[in-house]
Amino acid sequence: MKNKYIIALITFLLVLQAPIMLSAAEKKAEKENENEFEIPSHVLDISKENTFPNSTEDEEVIEPSELSKELIDSTDVPITNPNLIKMLNESSIDPSPIGFGYRGMVFLGRWPLSYESDDTNVNWEYQNININELNNLGGKDAQKLSYNQQAQKEIKGALTNKIANPDDVKQMMIMKAKQETKLPLSYTTTIGAGTKKGNSYSVPPKKYGFLHAFAPAANEKGKVTFGEVYIQLKGTKKSLVIKNVTKQGIGAWIPVQDHVSFSVEVK
Repeated sequence: MKNKYIIALITFLLVLQAPIMLSAAEKKAEKENENEFEIPSHVLDISKENTFPNSTEDEEVIEPSELSKELIDSTDVPITNPNLIKMLNESSIDPSPIGFGYRGMVFLGRWPLSYESDDTNVNWEYQNININELNNLGGKDAQKLSYNQQAQKEIKGALTNKIANPDDVKQMMIMKAKQETKLPLSYTTTIGAGTKKGNSYSVPPKKYGFLHAFAPAANEKGKVTFGEVYIQLKGTKKSLVIKNVTKQGIGAWIPVQDHVSFSVEVK
């Protein structure tokens, strides 16, 4: 009987502790997600030192007008394509108040309607852009190896496979990737020749040192929803009709602008 009371007491204590343990696990997962896109110590910002002035154009956020919001809310298919929203904003639809019995359909074309992200991650060594060397084989003291960009390098991002309306898709993907990573992403970034940084690395005597520099990039993966878009007019009422809805998987590499990742090799 005594053993039964002990087992019951242990079970009761474990039940009490379970929510605490679960909460700790959830907090750990949240902390890992918060640090997932934190810039590592070996990746440095060179925006001030870069001899090539990259433009920092932010993607325009298009807010739907009252009419556009009414149209978008009239369909169950999500619409987030800024260019489609912009076109709806510029449309002028004014059904006649005496148009009883009037029916009409206006075809606006087949559009990428929205993008849904499945995975976002960063490759901090996406592309090798420079190597600096230091020969200290005959030296008696350690010497410093520093970064000096030998030649101008243009790093280009791209979609990983073919898709209709690639410009619209790229815009939706970079907006989502920027939102997720909070990094300065751009499909094109350039590191100018002669760009230097104050970081230096020690090469011991009797050794040969290599300083590798890489351009980082975000990898975005997800699905694009396509559909044929119609504006339907019924008397004084107007709505959007989406037909032939399809989805296509897509990926993209998007460079991190004005950042360089460093790796030291000593032989």
